[in-house]
Amino acid sequence: MTASSTPHAFATPLLLGVRHHGPGSARAVRAALEAATPSAVLIEGPPEGDALLSLAADPDMRPPVALLAHVMDDPGRAAFWPLADFSPEWVAIRWAQQHQVPVRFIDLPAAHLLAMGEEETAASEEREDGPGADVGPSARSDPESRPGPGAVRIDPIGVLAETAGYDDAERWWEDVVEHRISGSADALAPFTALAEAMGVLRNTFGDGGFPHDAAREASMRIQLRTAQKDFGPAVAVVCGAWHVPALAAKTTLAADRALLKGLPKVRTEMTWVPWTHRRLGRRSGYGAGIESPGWYGHLFSAADRPVERWMTKVAQLLRGEDRLISSAHVIEAVRLAGTLAAMRGRPLPGLTETTDAIRAVMCEGSDLPLALIHDRLVVGDVLGEVPDTSPAVPLQRDLTRAQRSLRLKPEAIDRELDLDLRKEIDAARSRMLHRLRLLGVHWGEPAAGRGSTGTFRESWRLRWEPELAVRVAEAGVWGTTVLSAATAKAEAQAISAPALSAITALAEECLLAELPDALPVVMRALADRAALDTDVGHLAQALPALARSLRYGDVRSTDSASLDEVAVGLAERICVGLPPACTGLDTDGAQQMRTHLDAVHTAIGLLPDGTGELRDRWADVLGRLARHDSVAGVIRGRAARLLLDDGRLAQDAAALLMALALSPSAPPADAAAWIEGFVGGASGGGMLLVHDERLLGLIDGWLIAVPADAFTDVLPLLRRTFSAYQPGVRRTLGELVGRGPADGRPGRAAALETSAPGFGAGLDTERADAVLPVLRLILGEGHATDGHGTDGNNDLVGVG
Repeated sequence: MTASSTPHAFATPLLLGVRHHGPGSARAVRAALEAATPSAVLIEGPPEGDALLSLAADPDMRPPVALLAHVMDDPGRAAFWPLADFSPEWVAIRWAQQHQVPVRFIDLPAAHLLAMGEEETAASEEREDGPGADVGPSARSDPESRPGPGAVRIDPIGVLAETAGYDDAERWWEDVVEHRISGSADALAPFTALAEAMGVLRNTFGDGGFPHDAAREASMRIQLRTAQKDFGPAVAVVCGAWHVPALAAKTTLAADRALLKGLPKVRTEMTWVPWTHRRLGRRSGYGAGIESPGWYGHLFSAADRPVERWMTKVAQLLRGEDRLISSAHVIEAVRLAGTLAAMRGRPLPGLTETTDAIRAVMCEGSDLPLALIHDRLVVGDVLGEVPDTSPAVPLQRDLTRAQRSLRLKPEAIDRELDLDLRKEIDAARSRMLHRLRLLGVHWGEPAAGRGSTGTFRESWRLRWEPELAVRVAEAGVWGTTVLSAATAKAEAQAISAPALSAITALAEECLLAELPDALPVVMRALADRAALDTDVGHLAQALPALARSLRYGDVRSTDSASLDEVAVGLAERICVGLPPACTGLDTDGAQQMRTHLDAVHTAIGLLPDGTGELRDRWADVLGRLARHDSVAGVIRGRAARLLLDDGRLAQDAAALLMALALSPSAPPADAAAWIEGFVGGASGGGMLLVHDERLLGLIDGWLIAVPADAFTDVLPLLRRTFSAYQPGVRRTLGELVGRGPADGRPGRAAALETSAPGFGAGLDTERADAVLPVLRLILGEGHATDGHGTDGNNDLVGVG
């Protein structure tokens, strides 16, 4: 049936005031259009979208979707007009297309909205019946609505609900619209009543705190007049109910044009992008006007018995989570929801009644399962789709092709992805995700792996958000493909990087993303900056990323010879400059340098060092730091511990250093700092004390001798040190200390020969030798030993 085959039932504009994303409004709009059969349908929305309306009829277009407009020269300045399948605007568009009726958008053009910017336009966008556009200078931020200066913003739906005696606008809307409107005998009666109510509100509150609506409504009236000239007076307008009185007002064309005169304007582009139910919710930061899009979608799609069908969905969800839910639960929950609605005077059970019934019957009074129901069903993670023929920047098209070839479908839910970089498809996935991160398109974030932690494994957490389409459009200025765009941006960042550490981090990203054309530029910038930077702290911050990059280069078969040369040169400069940089530091500076010390030590262990010369030189630096009195205690203690862990410092020597650091002549605060450096943090210092009671005895004896007036000063430092240990380690240390002095000797400051519970007092070499043959079999070695199972260097055979 076409509109021309049926006589029009009206001769003036049919103003259908709606609430955006309201299923009741959507059903009412469809019924009104069927009854009135207008000659054209006008929709509140940006006129630039008219050229894209034909795509709404494409079979591959699946709501929720959104019109995206952005400034051509600044894609970050963007606006969205989201539409769900239960949005009245979407229903009107599809009705017009199915009945071959012309359809247009009539709001203020996006060229003006984006030029006016967030401060002047976003205030009109969050209202319950507003246009549903999300406008802001950048889609990075969630554009919150703000009224005009000094204005008091009102919520029309909230005012009507309060007038009717409701304290919840959502509940009032459900009662008067969602649960009643479908049964109205007169298809136009609901719109007439709502228009009258909005007329009273506009007379009372004027612009309601949204002065810029005047320009938008003037634009709508101008385009309404144009449509009536083109299609006759019998046109239908689907717009926010708040605007109906303004569109019905008698104004002149000249007056409306005067309101639009002088408005700023920019060049824009527009396309369709996928949207999500989660983004339709208010709590997502985009004021789309509804808190429960999943529930509203259910109300719109359920052919009958919506409460029964909802309870069935909930039961299926809970069963999938291994909760015992039977048919009896569903039946009882439906009955209880109906009873609650009757007791509360509601025409039908709403979301509140169904939730209360679910809590009582299916969740046994617990709110924990309700959080899952709210997330999965009440809000939902539905992600829309747009056809390939929708306009898009070349970068978006290349990304879409890559997603398909790599079998990575964008989804609106969190997805864990584990990659084995030895597989070509997983390596390609890794490259794409790293390239997107470099471009600022954070579709995936690195996550802690559940399996192997080796360099051949990567774990990601993926989640596609609608605003990523804006990020892709922004990144389009760098190139037409993901590879070329990432390369160009990396080269630009290398030149403009503010610090040496930023360039080394960029080099690491280039290797992870496999950008061979960008790496030479980055390496030149790195070499130039490293040659000029004399700050040891900067050099220490830069080295770890280079060391990691060398490992990634090996894993990903990347030529990193130039990176190796720069990294080794950087390490050598650190070895020269670190000792003088560690003297004369205050407490904060010493803690920061201790962090650098750990990072450099780990990095040097990763660097290729065939002769061992670099590691020997680094060990010499640590030795000087450990023995230099002018170095802060936390650094001296840390250097001693690193040498001990590497086997370059004997335990007797470590005990001597500790005894010197904890001697009575040492200031208590400096001694406590040495303890923190030596056994603090997550370095396994607790287990070291458990297995070496000489060190524990030294600490215990020092602590006993700390003067009372100094004890309060060192206590926070000691608490911080020992609180980092695992509970079992702390318990064992407490037991050891609680045993008191050993063998009647005067104190633990003496070298103790006792051991932890369950261990002998000394080493039984005969029993130890008995395991050596087994170790040789396991390790496959036949090294000659002396009679005690050790070689000339006193290292354990097959292990040293």
